[in-house]
Amino acid sequence: MKYMIGLALVAVLGALIFAGVSMVRDGRDGKPKTNAMMRALAWRVAISVLLFVCIWGAYLMGWIRPTGIPLNG
Repeated sequence: MKYMIGLALVAVLGALIFAGVSMVRDGRDGKPKTNAMMRALAWRVAISVLLFVCIWGAYLMGWIRPTGIPLNG
């Protein structure tokens, strides 16, 4: 589960970086703008929602459980 969460976070950051690069580079030198930034941001949202659903499902199945913060210092 830890690896899946880490991989998803890396994918979200990769999509965000790709969207930023697309935003800066699109429409330069008289070329028309593409939908690359919009698609990258849509992928970022989809990966984030999928990660949330997977974590929620793992919690409901008992695979993960909250531990809280220990108060007895």
